[in-house]
Amino acid sequence: MSPTTAASPAPAPATDAPPKPSPGAKRSLMGSLIDATALLRAASFKEDSYVAAALPASDLRALADLRALLATHPDQISIWGVPLNPPSDAPADERTDVVLLKFLRARDFRVRDAHAMLLRCAAWRAEFRADAVLDEDLGFKDLEGIVAYMHGWDRDGHPVCYNAYGVFKDRDMYDRVFGDGDRLSRFLRWRVQIMERGVRALQLRPGGVNAIIQVTDLKDMPKRELRAASNQILSLFQDNYPEMVARKVFVNVPWYFSVLFSMISPFLTERTKSKFVIAREGNVAETLFKFIRPELVPVQYGGLSRASELENGPPKPASEFTIKGGEKVFLEIDGIEAGATITWDLVVGGWELEYGAEYVPAAEGGYTLCVERTKKVPAAADEPVHNAFTAKEPGKMVLSIDNSGSRKRKVAAYRYFVRKPSA
Repeated sequence: MSPTTAASPAPAPATDAPPKPSPGAKRSLMGSLIDATALLRAASFKEDSYVAAALPASDLRALADLRALLATHPDQISIWGVPLNPPSDAPADERTDVVLLKFLRARDFRVRDAHAMLLRCAAWRAEFRADAVLDEDLGFKDLEGIVAYMHGWDRDGHPVCYNAYGVFKDRDMYDRVFGDGDRLSRFLRWRVQIMERGVRALQLRPGGVNAIIQVTDLKDMPKRELRAASNQILSLFQDNYPEMVARKVFVNVPWYFSVLFSMISPFLTERTKSKFVIAREGNVAETLFKFIRPELVPVQYGGLSRASELENGPPKPASEFTIKGGEKVFLEIDGIEAGATITWDLVVGGWELEYGAEYVPAAEGGYTLCVERTKKVPAAADEPVHNAFTAKEPGKMVLSIDNSGSRKRKVAAYRYFVRKPSA
């Protein structure tokens, strides 16, 4: 593939800024970028406010009534480290009203019901020793990063919790974790531990980040075997973590999900069910990118993020674009110096297209080097493209993404790093 088949834009310097892409034969990539932005805006959602000035008078009255009820309790009540009925002479804690509003909303602002729910939650936390669970080693280290784990945050700053139970289709694994009542209890405690990590990442302040995002992978999930555990987890979380989930995204949803949903639906409030988002197989990346930036989506879900990548702080942002059916797009990274090393990552949701890379020297008459031979990337590709190239002479890197064999629009993301030659 020769870069002369694409119209050449003005040169883009080889820095960490996104390169200027060359338009393909049918439509420029800039139009695709605009389409992606419009798609993400359309997918935005609005959470309930915890700012007093934004609350209707009826909600403020209910909040005051709940405070008054709690003030009659002789013992101090604290949940997630937030005092809910502090002494009258104690300084005000802005987190208190946030937590109280969560219980009120979970009970549609029925004050006595919210009060009863809060007391049951406090009693459960004391009996379960929930405040101590974060420091416990429950023997499930091998499940972290696979079955349930916190990873990154969404576009609005919500921490994201991923859940995937497909490993339990293996009978030995299932028996090891759920083989008897004691093992099931330990697993539930471990699952609470993951949830507590998510809550600890919240600000619980008016105008702050006050809920998490949950992504649940239903691929290979043994529905019948996990019914008891699933019902216990749902019931436990709904009773003791009110309004802690801003959005629940189900991915790799199989055909029988409607049957499964009918079983768990009685355990869910209408408010909870209104937060659900469904993504079938082949549409996972496109759905997740609406809420989570690609560099924070795990690689197994079509993103660019690997397990240990977030340990050193936020990752380098990726540039997002869409490729329409029938399009071929070229990404050009220009201004690369001799001796510089360029590393790039690229992912396309659903793949099923052709990808290649070549290096074009800046000198007239220079020979174009094939860095990655054009090849078909299957839909089941498990990893994003990740490659590096050290230039022997100045020039540009050209990545080609050919979707001309498909009618389906696809979301994509890429990023690159340039390490300049040492003196």
